[in-house]
Amino acid sequence: MITLCVLFWSINFVLGRFIKDDITPLELAFFRWFFVFLIISPILISRYKNIVRAFKQNFIILTVLAILGITTFNTLLYIGLTDTTSTNALIINSTVPILVLVLSYFILQQKINFHQTTGILLSTVGVVFLMLKADIANIFVLEFNRGDILIVISAVSWALYSVLVKFKPKDLNDFEYFATIVTIGLIFLLPFYLSEGYSVQKELEVLQNNYLVFLYVSVFASITSYYLWHYGIDQIGASKTAQFTHLMPVFGIILASIFLKETLENYHLLGAALIALGIYLSLFYKKGKEAKLFQ
Repeated sequence: MITLCVLFWSINFVLGRFIKDDITPLELAFFRWFFVFLIISPILISRYKNIVRAFKQNFIILTVLAILGITTFNTLLYIGLTDTTSTNALIINSTVPILVLVLSYFILQQKINFHQTTGILLSTVGVVFLMLKADIANIFVLEFNRGDILIVISAVSWALYSVLVKFKPKDLNDFEYFATIVTIGLIFLLPFYLSEGYSVQKELEVLQNNYLVFLYVSVFASITSYYLWHYGIDQIGASKTAQFTHLMPVFGIILASIFLKETLENYHLLGAALIALGIYLSLFYKKGKEAKLFQ
């Protein structure tokens, strides 16, 4: 389920780069969450009293989670993709599992075992191996700019969200919680969208010409993926769930070979093998009778 979530996000990543000349980052971010809001509005209406009560009692943590997971994360990602290369963005995004691991250690006092650390490092090496195309010399031609900085902030935002979601209100079920943070996050995003001064006619044209894009990012990259991601955190913890983000460049290679007719090279296979081995070590490797998968 987490793998499927990461696949949906990988496609979202590709779309964000592909349509950067047709839709501005703020338009993509705003309409993405606006349509999500419309889809989940029945939950808001039917569970209004419980949601309002939980919001009053947990105002700070819900607001923080909404700003990190809804307002900031994808908006900065979309903006960053207009100024940086996909290679740079994928390398930066590969730091999310490490960021989650470190933040979990300091915030949740979560212990870090040897196999988990080794697995994350192996997967990170696999990602970098893919991005550098098996040639270390390519590291010297990478250029970092404003877009890279925004991708870094975006990655930190998502990592922090994935850790702090542990403190979400217990009296809200998954759908009520999602509806709550989407509403709050959209409210905080609205002033930034309005400040761009888009005309109504232009926005109608954007919606008409790109409705399939908005449908995908709203249903699959948002509602479905967020549910699957939170399910993963609930089942195996934030650190182990975050490890699956290393699959994004693998999916990127597959998508590129299918839709862009790019050639699958040997270093692609070796990089994917390192990533798979890293995930195995951090998630499924057992040592001794006391080792458990979900600990």
